[in-house]
Formats: sequence, structure tokens, C-alpha cells
Amino acid sequence: MLDFIHSHGMIISGAILLIAYIFIASEKIQKSVVALVGASLTMLLGLIPLSLQLENNVKGVFEYVDFEVIFLLIGMMIIVNIAGRSGVFKWMALNLLKATKGHPKTVLFALAAFTAIASAFLDNVTTVVLMMPITFVIAKEFETDPVPFLITEVLASNIGGTATLIGDPPNIIIGTRAGLSFMDFVVELTPIVFVIFLVSIGTLVFLFRKGLKATPEKMQHIANLDNSKTITDKKLMIRSMITLALVILGFVTHDITHISAFVFAVAGASFLLLFEKPKEIYRDVEWLTIFFFIGLFIIIGGFEANGGIKFLADQLIVLTNGSLEAATMIILWASGILSGVIDNIPYTATMAPLISELINPSNPNAITGATHALWWALSLGACLGGNLTIIGAAANVLVSETAASKGYKISFMRFMKYGSLVTLISLVLSSIYLYFRYLR
Repeated sequence: MLDFIHSHGMIISGAILLIAYIFIASEKIQKSVVALVGASLTMLLGLIPLSLQLENNVKGVFEYVDFEVIFLLIGMMIIVNIAGRSGVFKWMALNLLKATKGHPKTVLFALAAFTAIASAFLDNVTTVVLMMPITFVIAKEFETDPVPFLITEVLASNIGGTATLIGDPPNIIIGTRAGLSFMDFVVELTPIVFVIFLVSIGTLVFLFRKGLKATPEKMQHIANLDNSKTITDKKLMIRSMITLALVILGFVTHDITHISAFVFAVAGASFLLLFEKPKEIYRDVEWLTIFFFIGLFIIIGGFEANGGIKFLADQLIVLTNGSLEAATMIILWASGILSGVIDNIPYTATMAPLISELINPSNPNAITGATHALWWALSLGACLGGNLTIIGAAANVLVSETAASKGYKISFMRFMKYGSLVTLISLVLSSIYLYFRYLR
């Protein structure tokens, strides 16, 4: 039995990975459970070594778990959770709205801009959770359908999250795997993300223009919204904002300090916990997401340990004939499309080691040249592709479910009508950017 498993390890581990993908996409079973079951099978079948004391540089199971990603996520979840309790994010959003003086089109653009900027530094789900209550209030005041606002915000959150290392989980995976810093993402991706945002949101404002009307009285009311009681704990706000700023400064100065991003995130979270009730904070951490990551890393580790990643990399090299240009465009568009129908986190977690193998100097057929283009293609495709369908990103699902609970249904096709257009715009602009930036 053991001999059979060892001799067919790649097929068996690949089957576990594929079946896990199917169950994750179907959402019949909670995805963290799927990941943990798959990880358990991987270890029970001996598809990945369990010992950390191995010879011949063979990696043990926990070496496949990227703990930098895990601790970065936990740290940022804690910081954002604590900061959000002060009401600071709602306060910032209301101030932004007041600055628009209640003009519906300007309000829509402002909400999108705030969401995109916030998503660059916060988890996309956290951002839309903070924005939705404000959106419903604004729509009520305008006496209009909130769905155009909600769709625009969630699309903006996925666009904005693409710009930084911490903006979207796929980027965290890519950054740690490729050794890319916070500033690498800012310098390389922010310019094109800014262009994509302007074109995409400008298009949406135009498409939604007929429903974006309000009387002068309504606009005046929006402009005079009272946000004086939004901040519920001023000391907490000051403390958490200073901490968040210092953590982000730590990310930015990585190239100087050479301290990993997760260290700053954990340090900031630890400091804020000194003033809180830890049990309450820990309870609100998205542990399902954390366990999902751990399980997924082990499943993919099993596939990698049995030669599956190298096999796929070799096939991609054959398909592209070793061309960096072809590989970049295939990864970008495949990532953009596939991330619209499957969760972009497991997709990225699978693709990251594959790209590492594609550019591995020890691989005689390795792709050479400006290979960072492959990482940026993966990031742009995986993050922006989440806008394609309503199941493409967790933020999309959350917004649709919340809207439905309030009597505003966002159907699959209604979302895709706008999401597919934004995704197409995003991928076309990304293709042009990657070509002229790296491939020309």
C-alpha cells in the first residue's frame, strides 16, 4: 500500500488538491474544513514528510506552511479589529462624504475612492463591512437603490487591494514567496492600479448615472450629516492609528531594516492588546481564514513534495516555448479568469510555487529575463479577477448576502454585467502595462 502511494504520489496529491478545489468552489462545505480534511489526508497518506529533522534537505510538513503569511494576517486582523472599535473608519468615511456636498455622482466616486484606498491597507472584507452601513444610510437619504453603490464599492475594494503587499491575501502569498517588499508592490503596482481605478470607476459612474439623482434638499442633508458622535473612544482611536501608522512605516522601510512585515504586524497587535481584553479580540479574529491557509499550504506542499509543481512548470515552459512574454500573458489572463470562478487564495497559493519553479536557475529550461513580470502578472490577475463574478472574492459574497438580508438582491448576472466589464478593462490595461514595463 505504502509503495503504491509513494509511486503514485503526484497523482494522489494532485487528486486531493483538485477535489479540495471543487469543494471550495461549490461552497457545500466550509472551505477551512475542506482545507483541513485535505491536509489531514496528505499527512496520513505520507505524501509529505512529518519530521523536521530530515536529511538531504527534504522539507518537513511545517516548512511548507508559510508562517510569515499566517502571522501577518493574524497581526493585521487584530490591529484593524481594535482600531475599528473606536469608530475611526466610519468617521473618516463620513468626513469624505461631507466633502462631496451631497452630489450623488461625486458621492459614488468618493465612496469608491475611500474604499480603494482603505483596501490597500486593510483586508477587503473588513473594508466593505465598514462601508456598508454608511452606504445604506446614504442610499436611504437619497431615496435610491443602494445596489449601484454596493457594486461599485466592492469592485473598488478588489482594485485597491491589488496595490499593496497587505491589500489582498494573494499579494501576501506572492510577497513572501518571491521575497518582494511592501515598497516593491507600491512602486510596481500602484501606478497601474490607479489608472485601472480611474477608468473602471469612471465607467461605472457613467453606467449608473440615471439612478444617481437627488434634489437640492437631499444633497444639503447629506452635506450636513452629523458625525460628531462617530468616534466612540478617542484614546483608542489615537493609540490604534499611531500603531497602524508605525506598522505601515515598518512595511515601507523593509528595504532598510530588513525586518519582515509580519514582525511589525505582530508587534503592533501585541502592543494594542496590552490595553484590551484579549479574549474578546481573539474571538473576532477570522480563525476560519487562518486555518484555511494552514490546511491549504499543507495540501499544496504535498503536491509540490511529489513533483507536481515541477511537472506543471515544465508543461508551461513547453507551452510557452520558454518565452517570458507568452508566460506573462498566459498567467495574467488565466489568473484573471480563473480567480473569477474559484477562490483566488488557493489559486495563488498553487501558482506561487509553480512560478518559483519556472524561474528556478537550477531548472535547465527555466525562463530568464525580467522574471518579476510573472509575479506581477499573477498579482494583477488573481486580485483583479475577483471582480469577474459574485463568487470571485469573499468581499463580493459578503456584500451580496448583506444586501439580500436588507431586501436588495444582487443577482449573479446583475453583478457579472458590471464585474466582467471592469475585469476586462483591468486585464487589458494590465497587459499593456506589463508589456511596456517589462517585456518590450
